[in-house]
Amino acid sequence: MSRSRRQKPIKGLCISSSERWDKKTWHRRFRTRERQALACALPDGLEAHLSVLEREVSNVWAMDKDGHIYRPLREQVEWAEWGAERRGQNPHERAALKKRLLHKWMGK
Repeated sequence: MSRSRRQKPIKGLCISSSERWDKKTWHRRFRTRERQALACALPDGLEAHLSVLEREVSNVWAMDKDGHIYRPLREQVEWAEWGAERRGQNPHERAALKKRLLHKWMGK
């Protein structure tokens, strides 16, 4: 899938590129609480058992990426030009940096 590209330029707000560890922690906590609730339930009361709610064990605002933002392509091009101007030492290097940044941001 080397040619796959992001269809909508929506990215996370914070520096974190993934919420993998947050999700792993959340699922571990969720399964633990569910297991504890089932262990405490009486055998006749299993039909009346209510599952643990997601909001009881996690807070989406406390995760690494606490929101998403839409960045149109025009804005991404401006940012790539700005970053390339800062780091590039000659026109060829600036063009390569701009292309690399746009490729990185539009990739999945």
